[in-house]
Amino acid sequence: MSISAFATADVAKAIREWLEWLAQVRRASKHTTISYAHDIEHFLAFMSGHLGQRVGIRDLATLEARDIRAWLASRTGEFEASSSARALSTVKSFFRRLESEGRIKNAAVFHIRGPRMKKALPKALAQDQTQTALTGIEALQDEVWVGKRDLALLVLIYGCGLRISEALSLTYGSRPQINQGGDHITITGKGNKQRMVPVLPIVREAIEDYLAHCPHVFTASSPLFLGVRGKPLNAAIFQRQLQKLRGALGLPESTTPHAFRHSFATHLLSSGGDLRSIQELLGHASLSTTQRYTHIDRERLMEAYTNAHPRA
Repeated sequence: MSISAFATADVAKAIREWLEWLAQVRRASKHTTISYAHDIEHFLAFMSGHLGQRVGIRDLATLEARDIRAWLASRTGEFEASSSARALSTVKSFFRRLESEGRIKNAAVFHIRGPRMKKALPKALAQDQTQTALTGIEALQDEVWVGKRDLALLVLIYGCGLRISEALSLTYGSRPQINQGGDHITITGKGNKQRMVPVLPIVREAIEDYLAHCPHVFTASSPLFLGVRGKPLNAAIFQRQLQKLRGALGLPESTTPHAFRHSFATHLLSSGGDLRSIQELLGHASLSTTQRYTHIDRERLMEAYTNAHPRA
């Protein structure tokens, strides 16, 4: 349906000019301008019914906050919160353009906050999927030492719950060393906050096995994980390797380096670990961040209950 069904000629003209400005001056893509057009059309269609008439420039100037909120409320249930947030951004962009051209000024529009977005829950792998990844990653590389490097890095991320940036920031001298009682490692996380993380023997062994096969010479300050040319390993290279792993082993799209950090926390929680300890291990500043894992564990529990209980 045409915008002219909901708006007067002057508003329709202002919208056409705004969309042209977005495309030609702001270099917005065709997909973006089409999305903006749909958002503004939905807004005007609602306001037309809300006001009982086609929407004119004066109507846009006199809209109140409650009118905008009513439009957002009408989208609830039909659209995702992210879609409504984008639509509100579109409307603000249009009103901002009208204001810059001296046509209208409506402060109420800019005082409206978008719908609260649901925080995406961390995507953890099942324990058998984690084991499949750990078993299969080494064989993807042609060079033996590179395969052992990838395995050591993945074991470290999963075994210690590290971010990939934290793992790649380790130096040869800061690695957990067996002959120095290396059962803990100091990690520098976000905000340069340091934490002590316990290191399992399997993690130390994987790192030592990689180092024993690596052809490059290390000093105490050398990055622990090196690329094939002896330079610091780039996170993107390892991420691409996990993409290959997903395809080769049929693992879910959520199989990313960060997923193994989430898996570390989820598997600890399902095995009886307490939230405070997991918070410290992950380096979360707030316990509320760590509490998201309780939702994952609850979902797994209910799924197991539904599948196994005879009366479910």
